[in-house]
Amino acid sequence: MDNKSMMQLDGDLDTQFDDLVNYCMLSGKISQHLYEEYDVKRGLRDSNGKGVLTGLTEIADVVSYQYDEDGNKVPGPGKLYYQGYDVEDLIKSYQNKRYAFEETTYLLLFGELPTPEQFENFKNILSSLQELSAHFVRDVIMKAPSENLMNALQKSVLTLYSYDENPDDISVPNVLRQSLQLISKLPIISVYAYHSYRHFKFALVIRTPDKSMSTAENILQMIRPDGKFTPLEAKVLDVALVLHAEHGGGNNSTFTNHVVTSSGTDTYSAISASIGSLKGPRHGGANLKVLQMFDDIKEHCPDWKDKAAITEYLAKILDKKAFDGSGLIYGMGHAVYTESDPREVVLKKYAKKLSEVKGLRDEFKLYETVEKVAARLLMKKRHLYKPVCANVDFYSGFVYTMLGIPRELFTPIFAISRISGWCAHRLEERVNDGKIIRPAYKFVGKHKEYQDIEERN
Repeated sequence: MDNKSMMQLDGDLDTQFDDLVNYCMLSGKISQHLYEEYDVKRGLRDSNGKGVLTGLTEIADVVSYQYDEDGNKVPGPGKLYYQGYDVEDLIKSYQNKRYAFEETTYLLLFGELPTPEQFENFKNILSSLQELSAHFVRDVIMKAPSENLMNALQKSVLTLYSYDENPDDISVPNVLRQSLQLISKLPIISVYAYHSYRHFKFALVIRTPDKSMSTAENILQMIRPDGKFTPLEAKVLDVALVLHAEHGGGNNSTFTNHVVTSSGTDTYSAISASIGSLKGPRHGGANLKVLQMFDDIKEHCPDWKDKAAITEYLAKILDKKAFDGSGLIYGMGHAVYTESDPREVVLKKYAKKLSEVKGLRDEFKLYETVEKVAARLLMKKRHLYKPVCANVDFYSGFVYTMLGIPRELFTPIFAISRISGWCAHRLEERVNDGKIIRPAYKFVGKHKEYQDIEERN
């Protein structure tokens, strides 16, 4: 439903509204050359695409370049560090563990990996908070369900403010309490929101979380009618949650959290703002666009082994002659990484394992083919001099589909994971109690003298 139909405009009012739209478009248009004239870092990036330094953090480090023997920066394999630990090393250490995401959450929040006793206590606290009152489920989640579940998450998180006896206390102890509650409750809210939306088409089935299960295990048992899953399925989802948990202070949703937190507002407002940011297709919604793109590729390239046909069709996509006309190959390229996205490298390995078990080897090979061809085409057609790699979104939608996770839950799964990073950054902002974040905007309009409305033509 668009704005006009929402307001139920008709006749002359409809025409008048169209006039307002035109006025808005004309008023808001800024000449592009002014951005260069005033050296505006659009998107807080310089002309080379590097992010403008706006803060300091110890939570995560995103590395995309290496240094050669002469000290020059050169593209290299991407690296991601959580509190100083290489994520790829963490994933290897989690090989035989069920609670990788929970251990990662502890690391992000408190700076070090837990001892066995610390981790057991932490798990007990999280499991004790995995509860939602019947009134909350009925009155907040079940009523007026949202087709886009991210809006349901945002509404639910904001409403939790009303269930908190001390919601506006922004001291570190209280923010930590609220953070642990949100980390524990968001998976339940997400799954219940999905069931609520589906209820209008199918029979409603709701499973409560099992306190003996990990976050990944609970998500799978709550969304499946029979509640069953394999150890490999749980491991793959657990790994995906770890890989999405944090990506430095500069990603859009985390920076949003820093900005909103710096104003001194409450935890629920800050986290809901991050959820609103993550909803966007340029951020958390990208994996769904990848899946939609592959649906389109399969339709137009039925022979998945015909590399020439795939190359030709991808070229059409880049030329804005196919798929959604955007000229984008979704899941390819990253604002920071060049040769490789370490999250994609790890997730691709698990996607391959899962595809072999699920009998989807050919589809995995299609993804590999598109990845390789797209990287070459992008460099050639865009005249790029640095490598282009697939990002984590390229395989995540495929992985979630193999796990039987419905598409409506793709971005909420991202939120379930990234809330650990958001809370860590909110706590870091509160511990350091910095200034309100207020970047400058240059006024490029004209100063005008007021005229009475009767004198205007």
